[in-house]
Amino acid sequence: MKLSGLKLVALLLSFAVFGLNGTGAWAALEPAQDSIPVDETDEMRFSADEMQHDRDLDIITARGNVKVFHGDSILTADVVVYNRRRNLVSASGNATLLEPTGDVVFAEFMELTGDMKTGIIQDLRAVLSDSSLLAASGGRRTAGNRLNMRNAVYSPCKLCEDDPTRPPLWQIKAVRVIHDKDRQTVEYSDAWLEVAGVPIIYTPYLSHPDPTVKRRSGFLIPTFGSSTSLGAMTATPYFLNIASNADATLTPIFTDKEGVIVHTEYRHRFTEGVFDARGSITDATSAADSTYTTETGVAGIRGHIAAKGRFDYDETWRWGFDLNRASDDTYMSRFGFNGDNTLPTLGNSLASRGFVEGFRKRNYTHVAVTDFQDLQEEDDGNTPLIMPLVDYNHVGEPDQYGGQTVLDVNFVSLSRDLGNDMQRLSLRGGWQLPHVTTGGSVYSLSTSLNGDFYNVKNLARSGGQDDFTGAAYRLTPQAALDWRYPLVREEGNVYQLFEPIAAAVVSPYGGNSDKIPNEDSRNFEFDDTNLFNTNRFSGIDRFEGGPRLNYGFKWGVFGREGGNTTLLLGQSYRYKADDTFAAGSGLEDNFSDIVGRIHVSPGEGLNMYYRTRLDKDTYEVRRNEVDLTAGGPALNLSTRYIFFDSENNSEYPGREEISSTVSSQFTSTWRGSIGATRDMAERDMRSASMGLTYEDECFVFSSTLSRAFFQNRDLHPEDSIIFRIVFKTLGEFSSDVNVINPNKP
Repeated sequence: MKLSGLKLVALLLSFAVFGLNGTGAWAALEPAQDSIPVDETDEMRFSADEMQHDRDLDIITARGNVKVFHGDSILTADVVVYNRRRNLVSASGNATLLEPTGDVVFAEFMELTGDMKTGIIQDLRAVLSDSSLLAASGGRRTAGNRLNMRNAVYSPCKLCEDDPTRPPLWQIKAVRVIHDKDRQTVEYSDAWLEVAGVPIIYTPYLSHPDPTVKRRSGFLIPTFGSSTSLGAMTATPYFLNIASNADATLTPIFTDKEGVIVHTEYRHRFTEGVFDARGSITDATSAADSTYTTETGVAGIRGHIAAKGRFDYDETWRWGFDLNRASDDTYMSRFGFNGDNTLPTLGNSLASRGFVEGFRKRNYTHVAVTDFQDLQEEDDGNTPLIMPLVDYNHVGEPDQYGGQTVLDVNFVSLSRDLGNDMQRLSLRGGWQLPHVTTGGSVYSLSTSLNGDFYNVKNLARSGGQDDFTGAAYRLTPQAALDWRYPLVREEGNVYQLFEPIAAAVVSPYGGNSDKIPNEDSRNFEFDDTNLFNTNRFSGIDRFEGGPRLNYGFKWGVFGREGGNTTLLLGQSYRYKADDTFAAGSGLEDNFSDIVGRIHVSPGEGLNMYYRTRLDKDTYEVRRNEVDLTAGGPALNLSTRYIFFDSENNSEYPGREEISSTVSSQFTSTWRGSIGATRDMAERDMRSASMGLTYEDECFVFSSTLSRAFFQNRDLHPEDSIIFRIVFKTLGEFSSDVNVINPNKP
C-alpha cells in the first residue's frame, strides 16, 4: 500500500502526538483523510499542506491552506500555530473565522483560545449574516459572544468594484464598537454618520439590533413634516415586542394645528387564530387652530378603530369578527387612516360584522351579523342592520347519470331606523347534469325550483300606492340547457379555438311584485361576465323571468411561446320585453345590447383588456372599459379608461374616467413615475402625482409630488411633496411637506 506525502506526515504526527491506545494498536484516524485530531478531547481538527510538531514545547505548526475545525466554527489561514500547553491558536496571513451564526471575520492576525471563543484580532474586517460590513484597527473577542472593536466602521453598502478605496454610500464611524451576540446588539460610542465620505451627524451613543434580531422593543425612526391641514408635525413610533406571537406599535403624532394624535396597532397570533387591531384618537378641543366642523360643533374627541379576528373552533367551524368605527364622517380621510379598514365599505359607510362559518365535505354554512356606519353628509337613517344573515350551500354526490343535486338556503333580517324592515327566507333546490357527446358537443342541463318568502314593513311603492306591510312570496321553477361546441385548429406553433355557445332558459314571467323589496339587486349591470347566467341579477330580491335565449361565441389564438388573443361576443333574446330591467340597462327590450370582451397579450411587453356594450340598433357604445399595460422595466405605460351610461333608478350616475401611469427604471438604482386621473365627463382632474426613487442594497431615497382635487366638507384640495430616506438596517426617515394651495379657503 502506498501513502501520499500528506497522508504519511499525518500518520507520523498522529503517532507522535497520541501514541498507542490501550490495546497496543495504532490510534485510528477516522474523521477525514486530510484532517487529524490535535487534542485529547478530539474537538479540534487540522487540515493543511504541511504540519510540524515540536514535542518539547508541545506546539503544532500548520502551513498552507490551513483549516481548523472546532464545533461549528472554522478557522482558515496561511499559517496556524497551536500551543497545546497554553491552549492558544495563533493564525496569520489571510486569517478567516467562520461563525455558526453566518458571520465571517477576516484579519491579518488572530490569537484565540482553543475553543476559538476568546482572543485578540488585529486589522479586523467582518461580514455579518445580512452582508453588512464591519472593519476595525483591532478587537477583542470574549466568550464567543462579545466583540469589542476600536476605531471601527460599519456599513451595509457594497464597495465600489472599480475603486474599493472609495467610501461607501453611507457608513458609521466610531471610536468604539461593541457587537454583543447575547444581547443581539451593536453599540457605538462617539459615532459619526457619513454619506459619501462626508460626516453629517454626530452622536455620542448609538445602538441597533444585529442581523439575527427579527423584532425588538424600542423607538423606531421618527417622521417629521408639515401640511396645510395639520401644520408642523412629528411622529415618534415605539415598537413593543410583547411576546414571540404578539406585538404593538404606539405612535404619538404631534401636530401644530390639531394637537396630539395617537395611533396604535396591535397584532396577536394564536395557535388557532389571529387578531389585529388598529386605532387612533385625538382631542380636537385642545387644537389651537382647528377647522374641524360636524353636527356636534367644532371640538371634541375624534378617532377610529379597525379590528379583525379569525379563530378556528375545530376542523369544521371557525368564527371571526370585523369592527370598523369612526368618530365622524371625514376623520379617517382627513388624517390618512383610510387604509385601516378591515372590510370594504358599502357605498359611503363602514361595515362591522361577526360571523360563524363551517366547511364539511360538500356543505358550507355561514351565519353573520352586520352593522354599517353611514359616512355621508346627510344620514337619512336608511342604513340597515343585518341580523342575522344565514347561508347554507350543498352540492350532492354525482348520481348514476353523472348529475348532482344542489341546495341553497338563505335567510336574512334587515332593520332600519327609518324606512322598510324585511325578513326573507329563500330556498333554491335543483339538479344539474353535464354531458359530452361523441361528436364533441358539450351540454349542461339544469332544473331548479326557487321559493322566496318575505315579511316586510313600511315598504314604499311607486304609483302613489300606500306603503306595504305584510307577507309576500314568489315561487319560480326554471329549466336551462347550455350547449357549446369547441373547435380546435392547429397551424405550426399556433392553434385556434372557436366555440359557439347557446343557452336556453325557461321560467315563468313576472315574480317581481312591488310587495317584494329590492335590497341586494339595485345596481344591475349587463356585461360579458353574466351574459350566459340563468339569472343576471347580482342578488336574490330580483329574479329574471320569461323564456330567453343567450347566444354568442368565443374565439382565441394561442401561441406555443405563451402569447394569445381571445374574443367573446354575444347577445340575449327574450320573447317578451321585461320591465324589471331599467331603461339603459341593455336588457329592457326583446333583443339585448351586444356585449363583448377582447384580451390581447402577444408577449410580456403588452397586455390589454377591452370590454364593451353596444346598442343593438345603432351600435352606439354604451360601455367602454380598457385596461392597458405596455412596455418593460425601462419604460412602462399603464392606462385604465372606463365609460358607461347611467341607468334609470340606479344609485350611481354615468361615469367616464381615465387614469394613466408612466414609469421607468432608468438605471439599476433609479426609477421614476408620473400618473394622473381625470374625470372626462366633468372635464376635471381628480389627482396627479410624480415620483422619483433611488434604491440600492443599503439606501433608499424617494420623493413624491402629488395633488388631490377631492373636496368634501372639511377636506379640501391639497398639494403635497413627500421625501423619504431609508438607511437600511438602521431605520427610516421621512419628511412630508404639503404645499399650500393659494385657492384653498
